[in-house]
Amino acid sequence: MGILDFLKTRPKNTANIARERLRIIVAQERSQRGGPDYLPLLRSELLAVIKKYVNVDPEAVLINVERDSGQEVLELSVTLPEVKA
Repeated sequence: MGILDFLKTRPKNTANIARERLRIIVAQERSQRGGPDYLPLLRSELLAVIKKYVNVDPEAVLINVERDSGQEVLELSVTLPEVKA
């Protein structure tokens, strides 16, 4: 090693570059799909909690995520069964 070797640019670690590119691609895919990845899991967990108290049809639970001005709004709609008189 010479005394001027520290001035040479070293090649960047290709694994770090690939990982950073993958992060960018995944972030773009998530933003383009419109819904976050956790939405199906959130729906099933909410349905399990609701079923503890009310016998409700799984299709009666609707979850929607809207983005507006940099904020996300989670909307939950549950259609409860009619009470028999």
